Amino acid sequence: MSGSDAVLSVRGLGKSYAAPVLDGVDLELAGGEVLALVGENGAGKSTLAQIIAGLVVPATGSMCLAGDDYRPANRPAAERAGVQIVLQELNVIPTLTIAENLFLHRLPRRAGVIRRGELRTRAREAMARVGLDRLSPDTLVGELGLGLQQMVEIARNLVDPCRVLILDEPTAMLTAREVDLLFVQVRRLKAEGVAVVFVSHRLEELAVIADRIAVLRGGRLVAIGPMANYSFGELVRLMAGRDLAEGPQRAVRTAGPPGLRLRDLTRGRAVRGVSLEVGRGEIVGLAGLVGSGRTELLRLIFGADHAESGEVWVGDPLRKVEIRFPWDAVAAGIALVTEDRKSEGLLAGEGVAANIALGNLAGISRPTPLGRAVNRTREHAMAARHVGALGIRCASTGQPVGELSGGNQQKVLLARWLEHDAAVYLLDEPSRGVDPAARADIHALMTGLAERGKALLVVSSDLRELMALCDRIAVLSKGRLVQVFDRDSWSADAILGAAFCPEDREDGAA
Repeated sequence: MSGSDAVLSVRGLGKSYAAPVLDGVDLELAGGEVLALVGENGAGKSTLAQIIAGLVVPATGSMCLAGDDYRPANRPAAERAGVQIVLQELNVIPTLTIAENLFLHRLPRRAGVIRRGELRTRAREAMARVGLDRLSPDTLVGELGLGLQQMVEIARNLVDPCRVLILDEPTAMLTAREVDLLFVQVRRLKAEGVAVVFVSHRLEELAVIADRIAVLRGGRLVAIGPMANYSFGELVRLMAGRDLAEGPQRAVRTAGPPGLRLRDLTRGRAVRGVSLEVGRGEIVGLAGLVGSGRTELLRLIFGADHAESGEVWVGDPLRKVEIRFPWDAVAAGIALVTEDRKSEGLLAGEGVAANIALGNLAGISRPTPLGRAVNRTREHAMAARHVGALGIRCASTGQPVGELSGGNQQKVLLARWLEHDAAVYLLDEPSRGVDPAARADIHALMTGLAERGKALLVVSSDLRELMALCDRIAVLSKGRLVQVFDRDSWSADAILGAAFCPEDREDGAA
């Protein structure tokens, strides 16, 4: 592409934090094209996207937008120039309604009073573009699941016309239907001449939506060209700089005695009378649509929400435990890796070591008259052990975890619970937003936990992931457990059919 054809061009972009994360990147983007941006976690994808969107100031390099010098001082400046970004981490306000989130900075007013009727009308139009028309615009965003909150975030960025739209892992929290709706909008924008940067680890989706693909590795651009020119294997090799070893075909695991038993666990209509057992040494997947109750079930087990009725049994031998708060679950040997690591899992401003140490302070602290004092040497030694074992990429164990890539943040969260050595692991979207190499590492870690006799209950929106990883798959629909499949009886069609089952269907098992 010639420079005159480019809507956006970047030259020599560089950025460093504790270490260089972007180094001399040159890139051009034409109007009406979708450019996929891929790379391992920590390769510099999000940093490049945030520089273009005015969220980060580059250390070196320059940018041009439609032939003019482009140096946005902040995100609003970039938006005024016609550059929008949908961030991987949610940027919605949970205490406001969907309508208010969509038009927060341009609420229709008359004499200082918000015109609620006009706001609802405009909101319904924006919501219909992304398939949210079944919801009321007056719904509080905090009442929605993360997948629907992501759709609100996407809708907000499609309200105003733009020259360049950056989508940073936009499908990580979406169902297949929601992905299809998003792709319809991307194709509409493409037809209108908008340049789209699509950051994703889901290479099979990029083959459907992208025209060209750019590969980053270690902060450098190592390949760029038409999407059709690259196979999945070639892209993975370019991203990782090596071939990912093919793991052996997974042997059939034989589950031990139950390590977790749920009896009639209930909370309103979110979770309705769920009974399920997970054996020691077994991985059980939870499948279902957004809103089916998967995350809500894990939160009930962990005590993050209060169950109205039902029982939780844990241990060897099984014992009934009273779980009113998360610390009751931790004391009972239950760990939860939350789907929302930003607000519920990690302290972004604290170091890697401090985050791993949370919940594991007994072995690295001593009592004092004012409480307990942490031995920092032991804290960093503990963290260094996990950094090495899990391949966490960080400048040091003191580096703030908020500076790490999403995949490395996820490994930090997993390391905390590995140190705790729980009996039951509840994992909610454990590989969301991570690259293929990091996903393989996380899967190997989960398999290793099962081989050590741990009971794992795993939520994933990626059905292929569950089918590759799990021994059984339990399907939730509208808060009910409707069917349980084992490896000999499942198929993708059967699982999806169960997920869409009518509400009045009786619970059952295959």
